[in-house]
Amino acid sequence: MESSFSKLNFKYKIWLETDDGKGVLGDGKYKLLKTIEETGSLKLAIEKLGLSYRKTWDNLKKIEEILGFELIERQRGGAAGGRSELSEQGKRYIEVFEKFHSQYDPLIQKYMQDLKNDLVK
Repeated sequence: MESSFSKLNFKYKIWLETDDGKGVLGDGKYKLLKTIEETGSLKLAIEKLGLSYRKTWDNLKKIEEILGFELIERQRGGAAGGRSELSEQGKRYIEVFEKFHSQYDPLIQKYMQDLKNDLVK
């Protein structure tokens, strides 16, 4: 008889949080910042990811307030339209998350598969 655990998979997320446990940045904001970097636009990134503009904007402002620096440098409209670029700190955040995932995802996935194998025995 096959165990119902065989249909389940372990998943994980990583994030940064304050000393008092308030989440600040995680994989979701990584995806947002990466998409901003790719599109050059906060608006286009939000549309591409299917997010709410107002909620995303408010969350970014709160995060920047907590961190004490901007993650995104914004240039307002004009004839050519507006543009959003990552600040140096925003770029560093992306680099650190990419480094983490490239180094540790394979290892974590192996351990999660081992745990699943233990469940389905």
